[in-house]
Amino acid sequence: MIRVQQEDFDAGQEIGAISARNFEVGGVASFIGLVRGANEKSQITAMTLEHYPGMTEKILSGLEAEARTRWRLEDLLIIHRYGRMTPGEQIVLVITASAHREDALQSCQFLIDRLKIGAPFWKKEETPVGSHWVDTKAEDDKASERWQK
Repeated sequence: MIRVQQEDFDAGQEIGAISARNFEVGGVASFIGLVRGANEKSQITAMTLEHYPGMTEKILSGLEAEARTRWRLEDLLIIHRYGRMTPGEQIVLVITASAHREDALQSCQFLIDRLKIGAPFWKKEETPVGSHWVDTKAEDDKASERWQK
């Protein structure tokens, strides 16, 4: 399931819902991405995420389908927020559930790596000296490349 929303989410509640839906689940892996308070150069006072509605959901659904093809998953959830957020706020939640831990862990890592560069979100960081758009980092490209078939 995919959700793109401005509202915050309750990770514990989302994990609990997945665990309660299916008793074939033996392992649940999750990742929560947060707004950092600093980057390599400066303090971050806020971050704004913009996205392209319709296209964003389509690409995230494609990533979900790919993960379900590669691993035996009982359930999967991606929540990605957009809008203005401050340091410490949650940005993204990825939960994968499988009968066995390895499928849950690997698929969760795959989705995080691919979301970082493949999802159409644009990040603008606000700092004490102004704001700027964030470019993709080489290490994010490299992490995603390891999942190429």
